[in-house]
Amino acid sequence: MASKLQFFLLLSISCASLQITLAGDPDILTDFIPPPSPIAGPLGGNYFTFTGMRALVNAPFPEAFKVTKAAMAEFPALNGQSVSYAVLQFPNGTVNPPHTHPRASELLFVLMGSLEVGFVDTTNKLFSQTLQQGDIFVFPKGLVHFQFNSDASNPALALSAFGSANAGTVSVPNSVFNTTIDDQVLALSFKTDVPTIQKIKSGLSG
Repeated sequence: MASKLQFFLLLSISCASLQITLAGDPDILTDFIPPPSPIAGPLGGNYFTFTGMRALVNAPFPEAFKVTKAAMAEFPALNGQSVSYAVLQFPNGTVNPPHTHPRASELLFVLMGSLEVGFVDTTNKLFSQTLQQGDIFVFPKGLVHFQFNSDASNPALALSAFGSANAGTVSVPNSVFNTTIDDQVLALSFKTDVPTIQKIKSGLSG
């Protein structure tokens, strides 16, 4: 009986370890993954170069919070490389609302200005910090987090690195209020009434 119990315990631990191993981007068995469709001429350095950030150089700062991504969708050469970037521009007083990245942790580097940041763990504890230019903060994979430029006068700029070519983003406000979850379900869940839920939805869709 004891040996059977030990066997099933060992099997359970092995399965759990396998799940942890498979939780990130899969390893590839080649140096890189070539384009899915043939390109004209031999594959060269252009395939491994992303020029999308050039649009930010000498461009006016946006009036609303803006993210410019260099992930697999924008930069196919990242496929299989388990990395991606995003540039986050925060005009004064703007927020990157609570969200999660289900497939990657995030390393945020403040390049300009300051940011109030934080994440909530699975015990509902908030870990927050005020970041200054040159500071780096890590958001653990899958946890709800946010960034806020509380400075009323100055913009902020940050660079985010992700441990996945396709980290994914799940916006908490949009996922809850901009989907087809029934208003009554939301009202009961947030201990409020349907008109309040509808007002929140209207504000997000505007």
